[in-house]
Amino acid sequence: MKTLEPLHILISKLARLPGVGRRSAERMAYRVALDKQGLARDLAQALRDVDEQVCLCSRCNNLTLRSVDPCELCRDSCRDDHVLCVVEDPLNIQQIESSGVFRGRYHCLLGKLSPMRGQDIPPARVEALLARIQSEAFSEVILAFDSDVESDATTSYLQEKLAAANVRVTRLAFGIPAGSGIAYTDPITLARALHGRQSY
Repeated sequence: MKTLEPLHILISKLARLPGVGRRSAERMAYRVALDKQGLARDLAQALRDVDEQVCLCSRCNNLTLRSVDPCELCRDSCRDDHVLCVVEDPLNIQQIESSGVFRGRYHCLLGKLSPMRGQDIPPARVEALLARIQSEAFSEVILAFDSDVESDATTSYLQEKLAAANVRVTRLAFGIPAGSGIAYTDPITLARALHGRQSY
């Protein structure tokens, strides 16, 4: 219906978000349209604030406020300057931080290789990573990517690029998830768990 064009535009925009399909986008859009408590205005203001105030950190590509660049993690003088953790996107940084065990530096690649989709990592991003590793003299680079085909391709690609950087390159260990059992573990995860076994 032409009269509902703003609603259809909202649905199409919401459907572009990761993990949001067409049906979910429709439910969200109708909820916004039916709400009489100002949800649409509050949502519009929140979106405007993010657009105007949030940016990528000029050093690590984490999300930060425009008024706080470099980000707080890059400014933190108590962090280990010898270890760099490379991740796919800023959400990964938040997840690793919530574990409370990593105290090094971060670098967000803002993507990964996906040969099946024809996606590549822009050379400028890889060059920026390599330049940062050289200039800040890290002794270890942790490649902290997911356990899927694209992440494996990205990890292999970065390992090749880092071969001449005179830095120790490691990746996250993969194993049986906490609270799970061997009977419910897929063969690839089980193989990685056996390969990455540790001494007591």
